[in-house]
Amino acid sequence: MITGIFHQGSGLGNQLHRYVMIRVLALDKGLEFGMKNQELFKGQSFMTLDMGKEYKGHYYEYVEKRVNNEQGVDIRYYDWEGILHIKDNALIDGEFQGEKYYVHHLDKIREWLKVEPLDMPDDVCVINFRGGEYVGIKDLFLPKEYWDLAISKMKLINPNMIFEVHTDDIETARQFFPEYKIIRDIGINWRSIRYAKYLILSNSSFAILPALLGNAVTIYAPMYWAGRNVGYWKMRQNEYNRFIHI
Repeated sequence: MITGIFHQGSGLGNQLHRYVMIRVLALDKGLEFGMKNQELFKGQSFMTLDMGKEYKGHYYEYVEKRVNNEQGVDIRYYDWEGILHIKDNALIDGEFQGEKYYVHHLDKIREWLKVEPLDMPDDVCVINFRGGEYVGIKDLFLPKEYWDLAISKMKLINPNMIFEVHTDDIETARQFFPEYKIIRDIGINWRSIRYAKYLILSNSSFAILPALLGNAVTIYAPMYWAGRNVGYWKMRQNEYNRFIHI
């Protein structure tokens, strides 16, 4: 058995990447899986997860390898060597946001993360706006220029496109998008991203899995993801083939 862990304070996006990675590893290695700290899962209001076997301890821990640049910033790549050597009775910890870790099992992940479908009209574009603690971090909080650029590109696709803003921070979102409908509901936000035909994403892990699991026609996302404001990939894992990075 291999076990994943939900940390106190982790957001839903981080939690789901940890969960998906554990299940993919268990499936690929022919092992049972489980989750530690199941009560901390933040998606319980709209998603029911199979948490696997009860956690009863472990023999050793695996922590995803970090790679730092000259400034000491985590610029994590894929830790294939570490993943290869994971064996039974391990506790697994890390971000695991890279699609190459799990893309070969997307159909199974759709079942693992099954939610009630939403009927999203073809002329609606969902804007996934991240505010909250991002607002005070100048290297992370996306500028208005990014949102304006992405919206202008969407309007080239459909001049009559309807925009909905799905966010964790209504007040800040209203400053950026005073003319659009703003929705703050974790279940509706996640499901809207999952089923929308058009998406504009923030650099938040919250939107990665629902966007990849859906059938969106066009997905705009920040170039360099969390490093857009500084001009380099802080985690190369955050480059996704289906996203158009701008």
